[in-house]
Amino acid sequence: MSYPYQIKSLEQYHADYKRSVEEPESFWASVAENFVWKKKWDRVLDWNFTEPKIEWFGGAKLNITENCIDRHLATKADKPAFIWEPNNPEERTRVVTYARLHKRVCQFAQVLKNNGVKKGDRVCIYMGMVPELAYAVLGCARIGAIHSVIFGGFSAQSIADRLYDAQAEYIVTCDGAYRGGKDIPLKSVIDDALIGNRTVKRVIVYTRTRTPVSMIKGRDVWWEDEMEYALEQVEKDGVVSFPAEEMDAEDPLFILYTSGSTGKPKGVVHTCAGYMLWTTYTFVNVFQYQPGDIHFCTADIGWVTGHSYIVYGPLSAGATSMMFEGIPTWPDAGRFWDIVEKHKVNCIYTAPTAIRSLMNFGTDPIKGKDLSSLKVLGTVGEPINEEAWHWYDENIGKKKCPIIDTWWQTETGACLISNLAGVTPSKPSWATLPMPGVQPVLVDENGKEVTEKDENGILKGNLCIKAPWPGILRTTYGDHERCRTNYFATYPNLYFTGDGALKDEQGNYRITGRVDDVLNISGHRIGTAEVENAINMHSGVVESAVVGYPHDIKGQGIYAYVIYQGHHGDENSTRLDINLTVSKIIGPIAKPDKIQFVKGLPKTRSGKIMRRILRKIAEGETGNLGDTSTLLDPEVVEEIKVGRQ
Repeated sequence: MSYPYQIKSLEQYHADYKRSVEEPESFWASVAENFVWKKKWDRVLDWNFTEPKIEWFGGAKLNITENCIDRHLATKADKPAFIWEPNNPEERTRVVTYARLHKRVCQFAQVLKNNGVKKGDRVCIYMGMVPELAYAVLGCARIGAIHSVIFGGFSAQSIADRLYDAQAEYIVTCDGAYRGGKDIPLKSVIDDALIGNRTVKRVIVYTRTRTPVSMIKGRDVWWEDEMEYALEQVEKDGVVSFPAEEMDAEDPLFILYTSGSTGKPKGVVHTCAGYMLWTTYTFVNVFQYQPGDIHFCTADIGWVTGHSYIVYGPLSAGATSMMFEGIPTWPDAGRFWDIVEKHKVNCIYTAPTAIRSLMNFGTDPIKGKDLSSLKVLGTVGEPINEEAWHWYDENIGKKKCPIIDTWWQTETGACLISNLAGVTPSKPSWATLPMPGVQPVLVDENGKEVTEKDENGILKGNLCIKAPWPGILRTTYGDHERCRTNYFATYPNLYFTGDGALKDEQGNYRITGRVDDVLNISGHRIGTAEVENAINMHSGVVESAVVGYPHDIKGQGIYAYVIYQGHHGDENSTRLDINLTVSKIIGPIAKPDKIQFVKGLPKTRSGKIMRRILRKIAEGETGNLGDTSTLLDPEVVEEIKVGRQ
């Protein structure tokens, strides 16, 4: 299988980019011809950023699973779709061929149907990184149900909030999950999340860890029993089939919750056709995927990276996707490299946080590992610092593998700015050039395009996009106004990314980080308001303010300033109590790295917390804090400076 839309040279990139901007409809129509449609589109694109209203391939009918599975069966039935590497290296690897994937997805689609799931219903998936998670995702897509995958590290309260927002009636989970040296009791967390829930009708439980679980009659059923019964229904004379539901191009495919600047998570909605096209196009081009290559994206499917570059993008391209249950440092810090050697991985795509963490172990875990199969190294989730970039280049790529530094978001569906491996130039710590169809612009606080360069010829501003690409979010579930205000209202007629960026004279972009009240922790976005709300739930906390600060491993750490009036005991115990509260309400990923107890917070006379000042103190810049004359009580700042952690 070759890819007619694969960019092979820098000249072709520039030509394709130019055409994608000048003639977007004919450009994307030509790419869309490479997919399977039940009915072709009436029009390619209809949009405005005011409402916002965005429709790609209007009038087209399709099912994404036919593009991910069925169309490959004639030529790739016995080729691996997934290679699954378990948490425990002594456990057996599983290879899932396209034929096996087709069988399991048809079976699970039937399971969903048997349990009352219909097109448009929301199904929450809360599982460990096992192949069954992919079967569940694709089974939902096959029958037109909207899946909402929740990362296995989120707490019962976080799950309850997401279930309520999506009004989900069905859950797919595991008894437990393995993650490094830990067993995570997933079903037990789901049970806690369902206390008081009157919406959920069915919980389907896959057996992974054999952790004892409570199974409620009439609500909870075992995956294995359901699959066995479903097989009898979908298999006739040794042939398995389940008709794929006809979906409109703009029907929702999934909801994925992401943190916002308010305390309430927002459900980003992606639709069938545009998302399919965008993930496949970017997968083939950014990674320069060649048929037969083994692509190892180390993300969890609970995040958008796993949706797009473990499941949908690779499968739609007929690729082999590596799926890993564990973590990079267990049982030792050589685990990634063991997997690369064992499976002759050609591309590894991981987070700068993971790279920085592995750097701390030195090069001993790499010694003796055969990494010669690697052709492409990738990074995702946050900007990669130059030191980590060079370590990755020298020790993992042996200076022979291009490094792709991809910038994108949950809301964008897949990569927006990235070099194309070995085709367009890389520049350490720069995401470089936009993908065809992506039109970035840097604006100032008032939305005016930035034109003034610094002495090095660099432009600096807030990163916006001028026009839609096929994978752009369509709405936030159940609250379109929130979508408008979050992304399209800050600067008229522009999509606002929430990130700041630099642009050099060659047109390369470098992402400088969030400019809104959202933190980027280990590549995952967490709203400051969400963390503050959780801290404030602790009984002794009066008020809190949270900011980000530079962290050697995570990129950005969480620094919390807390006004506390409870029974103190000792401060360290109180910090542990507060962190436990945050873990219970959001999940361990949101625990503050530093907690400073303060008597007051720097506020303006109107009561607004001056986060700019708190951020500078957290970063160690206690000298020049800017204008503090508008503060209600400037002396508070001096006290905070003295008590800095």
